[in-house]
Amino acid sequence: MAEAVHTMHVDVVSAEEQIYSGEAEFVVLPGEAGELGIYPRHTPLITRIKPGAVRIKVPGQAEEEFVFVAGGILEVQPKMVTVLADTAIRGKDLDEAKATEALKQAEESRKTAQGKQEVATVEAEMAMLAAQLAAIRKLRGRH
Repeated sequence: MAEAVHTMHVDVVSAEEQIYSGEAEFVVLPGEAGELGIYPRHTPLITRIKPGAVRIKVPGQAEEEFVFVAGGILEVQPKMVTVLADTAIRGKDLDEAKATEALKQAEESRKTAQGKQEVATVEAEMAMLAAQLAAIRKLRGRH
């Protein structure tokens, strides 16, 4: 029972699927005002998260679990963390070449975008893809 004090339950889910569910010693993720570090018994919190990397320290595992999220909501309770992501991709499933190509296509779309709404949509996609590429490069740099 003493072990439970040192861990918390973490769920990372997207509209499509549950990406991660399990115990963690801590979680680091991209909050709107900067990187957030969450440990067990954290004060309750609900906040928006930006596109970027969610790092999960799993007890007894040397490598952190790594998930890219394209934004969403974080809910923290003392013994549970829930990440409700717009889109979430497991670190091992990230594809740098595919993300780079998607960013190039978005940049081309930006050149021909008409109207404020279309420009805003394309720019939001470009920001998400740039964050995904940064997360991929950060992950690859660790290995």
